[in-house]
Amino acid sequence: MKLTRFAAAFLVTSIAYLSPVAAREPLEEKNQGAIRYATGGIGADEVAAFKAAAPQYPLELLFAQKASPNDVYLADVKVVVKSASGQVLLDTVSGGPFLLARLPPGKYRIDAESDGVVRQQAVELKAGQHRRVVFVWDAPGG
Repeated sequence: MKLTRFAAAFLVTSIAYLSPVAAREPLEEKNQGAIRYATGGIGADEVAAFKAAAPQYPLELLFAQKASPNDVYLADVKVVVKSASGQVLLDTVSGGPFLLARLPPGKYRIDAESDGVVRQQAVELKAGQHRRVVFVWDAPGG
């Protein structure tokens, strides 16, 4: 009986101890040229991880689609980030609703495409600041 209580207490303590550690694991970054980025956010744990990590990145992109009663996250969004001079710095497809990018300060144009519909945003990143850009598409037929 005491062993069972000990095992249960150990299990609860272990879970409580390990959960914050798992949440702090760094996101898996990819490189494209000089740009490091992370994309994902499928499932509650990944969403929490991306939200926690976002302030550490100069640029955070979020992709959503209008739906009733609440908007829904989108994945598989084609993303192209261009410098002010038009140079393509990042050309990828999102692995979830979040894309976090380590870009230097400057002006950028971001094209995001979902189901053939392109949304564009001009963004200026300043040193030491975090910028969040949300792209929202209408629901199909909406």
